[in-house]
Amino acid sequence: MNIKQRLTVLSFLQFFIWGSWLISTGGYLFSLKFTGIEIGSVFSTLGIASLIMPAILGIVADKWVNAEKLLGICHLVGAVCLIIVSFIKDPVIMFWVMLLNSMAYMPTISLNNAVSYKLLSQAGLDVQKTFPPIRVFGTIGFIVAMWLVDLTGFSKSNYQYYLAAASAIAMGLYSLNLPPCKPVKTESKNTFMSKMGLDALVLLKQERMVVFFIFSMLLGAALQITNTFGGSFLSDFGNKGFENSFVVKHDLVMLSLSQISETLFILTIPFFLKKFGIKIVMVISIFAWILRFGFFGIGDPDPNGGLIFLILSMIVYGMAFDFFNISGSLFVERETPSAIRSSAQGLFMMVTNGLGAIIGGIGSGWVVDYWTENGIKDWTSIWFSFAGYAVVLLIFFPLLFKYRHYPEDEYGETRRSS
Repeated sequence: MNIKQRLTVLSFLQFFIWGSWLISTGGYLFSLKFTGIEIGSVFSTLGIASLIMPAILGIVADKWVNAEKLLGICHLVGAVCLIIVSFIKDPVIMFWVMLLNSMAYMPTISLNNAVSYKLLSQAGLDVQKTFPPIRVFGTIGFIVAMWLVDLTGFSKSNYQYYLAAASAIAMGLYSLNLPPCKPVKTESKNTFMSKMGLDALVLLKQERMVVFFIFSMLLGAALQITNTFGGSFLSDFGNKGFENSFVVKHDLVMLSLSQISETLFILTIPFFLKKFGIKIVMVISIFAWILRFGFFGIGDPDPNGGLIFLILSMIVYGMAFDFFNISGSLFVERETPSAIRSSAQGLFMMVTNGLGAIIGGIGSGWVVDYWTENGIKDWTSIWFSFAGYAVVLLIFFPLLFKYRHYPEDEYGETRRSS
């Protein structure tokens, strides 16, 4: 295989591992009688790990260990953690082992990118042109894993972790046999503070950037809500007379429509940014989150009733996610000086995948428990509560975020504020 084909396999396996358990774990933990807060705490480990581990292992890869070797080692450690997870029934132990698994897995996302960039550059290929088609296969891998877990019935059992562990072992061994990505000595600033994104704290002297990062964090929390409870919500319709419906029998296949939508909306981002600018794009994202939660609140598996709303919820997810996550990253890239762009991207990841995930995981667990009585969840009230949360964001974001769009700009915005 040539290097593009090898990296395509790498991207596919990277997200196949995650897709094997991320969306289905919530339902599995509910079957173990975990409370909403306990499940939210387990998912908060992704945010906790994202705050520290990508920075630490990024420094290790830059200074001491080949990036492809470190990538492989992390996945092998993660495989061990996933095997241990499959035996756990206690919420407290589950939290700590999942934290170890998250600490092993979350830095591999950036390590995977670093390895891909390095090997493509070594091959003399244009990274910006060549990498996106490779990365699309990561989303495909996530979708394939969801379908496999669903169609095999693993979503309601601990077998999902065996599948994830097996794919992590394959990924680890595959990574160890990639061409070397050796540490490169550089005179550029490469401190722990820089890797953590803390050099970019100078951006917080600008009011609009403070507002932008705060709302990015709050939207990161919205993302975590559906990751944590989307599968549990759909499977719970089995207790309401829909046990034979496609939605209940294949809840992960249904949810995979969200990822398919995501791949399609990515293609629209350049147009929307250039035409409307980041402020309107973020407003559209927030409105899409309202629709995502609201459609869940009124939807059900009845083909002659609420099924259309479940499908619409999956479709708008792509806009809700891409228009704040991908567009936000491009905005940060455009708005920051070149000397701190890497740090600024690190800060953006910290507030969305770190702090946002922690807030979303724990906060959503509290909301689910609040609307649960005698083990019965009032999903309509739960989703409308989350929709109300998004409505508040929609009201305050355009009022607080001061930014003017200049259509003549290549990116659809400039560094001048309104």
